[in-house]
Amino acid sequence: MTPCVRQFRRAFVPAAAVFIATTLAAGAAAAQYKVIGADGKVTYTDREPNATDGKVSALGARAAGQAAEPALPFELRAPASKYPVTLYTTTAACEPCNSARQLLKSRGIPYSERQVVTNEDSDALENLSGGREAPTLTIGSQTLRGLAGDVWNSYLDAAGYPRQSVLPQSYQYRPATPIVERREVASPRTGAVATPQNGERPAASPPTAGGIRF
Repeated sequence: MTPCVRQFRRAFVPAAAVFIATTLAAGAAAAQYKVIGADGKVTYTDREPNATDGKVSALGARAAGQAAEPALPFELRAPASKYPVTLYTTTAACEPCNSARQLLKSRGIPYSERQVVTNEDSDALENLSGGREAPTLTIGSQTLRGLAGDVWNSYLDAAGYPRQSVLPQSYQYRPATPIVERREVASPRTGAVATPQNGERPAASPPTAGGIRF
């Protein structure tokens, strides 16, 4: 663009300079991220930068949203958005489920936990994963049945999750919830809350090599 600017008559140079400055300012205002590279160069972008691009600051509405809701560290935002992690466990005694939680927390993986509480939950897990094993892990659309640390870590690596935890010490995981949302049904005669017939908790089967089958 510099060679073209030089072709203008001197009288038009100030106007061109004003136009360029205004354009850059408008671009910065529309951008969602400010990136300061290793060489000190500042750039603005509306696309989420890579972790290696330099020091990143959120701008405008993006920054306001982050202030309202605690955001994940930058290294976790892209993988957590593209490949969210969900751990499926059971309320029955399940040592592999405890080991699965420990694996994810020690690596600093932000995950949601869903539990098998009733037969309805068990059926839902089978429909979702093709099996009834606990623990089961989903990373995006990928389903991993049964705990296998090396396999889980390899898929987390491929999804872009950091090997070492970058979560702040104040980060709190949300409590586990049933797979199927519970809805209380009032009895038409007494007004008492009735439990669906398929709401009984399933009996746990003997543990398998990768976890527990129910």
